[in-house]
Amino acid sequence: MRGSFTYCNPTKLYFGKNALQKLADELGKYGPNVQLIYGGGSIKKNGIYDEVVEVLTSCGKNVFEDGGVMPNPTVDKLREGVAIARENNVDLLLAVGGGSCCDYAKAVSVSVNCDDDPWEKYYIRFEEPDCEIIPVGCVLTMVGTGSEMNGGSVITNHETKQKIGHVFGENVMPKFTVLNPMYTLSVPHYQMVAGIYDIFNHICEQYFSGADDNTTDYLCEGLMKSVIHSSRIANKDPEDYEARSNLMWTATWALNTLLGKGKTTDWMVHMLGQAAGAYTDATHGMTLAAVSLPYYRHLVNSAVDGASGPLGEACIAKFARFAREVWGVPAAGLGGEEFSEEEIAFAGLDAMEGWMKELGLVMNLTDLGVTEDMLEGIADSTPILKGGYKVLTREEVIEILRQSL
Repeated sequence: MRGSFTYCNPTKLYFGKNALQKLADELGKYGPNVQLIYGGGSIKKNGIYDEVVEVLTSCGKNVFEDGGVMPNPTVDKLREGVAIARENNVDLLLAVGGGSCCDYAKAVSVSVNCDDDPWEKYYIRFEEPDCEIIPVGCVLTMVGTGSEMNGGSVITNHETKQKIGHVFGENVMPKFTVLNPMYTLSVPHYQMVAGIYDIFNHICEQYFSGADDNTTDYLCEGLMKSVIHSSRIANKDPEDYEARSNLMWTATWALNTLLGKGKTTDWMVHMLGQAAGAYTDATHGMTLAAVSLPYYRHLVNSAVDGASGPLGEACIAKFARFAREVWGVPAAGLGGEEFSEEEIAFAGLDAMEGWMKELGLVMNLTDLGVTEDMLEGIADSTPILKGGYKVLTREEVIEILRQSL
């Protein structure tokens, strides 16, 4: 382990089939006015909405509805939510849905009492809130983002074609989250597998960084193997409770800030995927799936060619370790010939590709609506981060996007 860090996660979790019973205990800690945040209305069809409203009503809460949160919450929707909260002097923001609802609730929480334009302050200048923050609670119905136990909030601006995430501090993290795996069983297959890959890539983004013997890398490998195992079961039988419960729990630990401690972390796959998503409104997990392998193969190829600088050796070593520990790639062939680290690294990525296709993930940006003429604009809106094994040039970004088509 290298470096120094502080770890604190203030979110209280209630997990299991009866987890919603604990909501009443949490509601007693807040004032009477609750803004109920949800998406397109699926929670009304599957009965979750009625269950939540029943608890809110029994606790004497005044409920102010804020429905229609889209999969990629927009600045315009954020302004609507802020207006609802201000008009009704809201005491608690309760997000019932997937990661987008949780992200949106956090954006509203820091914007209600903000004197500046929230988009400019939080998503362009990346400033931290200096105003009163409205507390957030979550009832999760879809897994993937990990937003239920972190300070992340991703917002899309269609006017500027930008999709930007801001990871706020512990004061913005949800105060509590209800995790009932039964609530995830009605999620369509497409959304389920997109969420599964989002989980997996969150782990990868933190794993593929650093050159030290890091404890969290061992945690990452265990979580990745858990995702692979449970995903295969859920892919065949979406009603399998054990598999879905394991995926829900892994999703939370994949991005509750633990795995990034002591590491630089990468996050370029998310930068590429989010930039493409701003142009298409495509499902987040699918944009990640489309750009991941071209990016990772580019990293390994650059390291092999000596174009990655001092981290090149560490890059090859980590991808080879990934192949061995996560995918079981052998060190030698049946005839006893030893494989090189480079060969093992590429074999691991091939195994990963096979699993992704097995799940039915979208493997290219073309199927998500990206066209060749969009690549320059997407590249311009892709932030270049420095925590991974190579700092990309703009030309490399365009080439990776082109390989993703």
